[in-house]
Amino acid sequence: MKAKLNLTIEDTLLAKIKRYAAKRKTSVSELVEAYFTSLTKLSKKPNVVELMDSIKKPSIELPDDLKAAYYEEQKQKYGF
Repeated sequence: MKAKLNLTIEDTLLAKIKRYAAKRKTSVSELVEAYFTSLTKLSKKPNVVELMDSIKKPSIELPDDLKAAYYEEQKQKYGF
């Protein structure tokens, strides 16, 4: 089902749009519909949070006290 939509566009821009549509043997309505179709397809990409959640988590075992383990490693490496 199609619905009507009213748009407010500058007169000079509207004239350009109508010429563009005529050259492509289509209507302004079809151009607008195609534009919004492509625009909404772009927004279906997952956002960064969804993408990160979908990545398989590595199976790395970390020490309970990570900070202490880091400083102990630095102490052994640099002799602090």
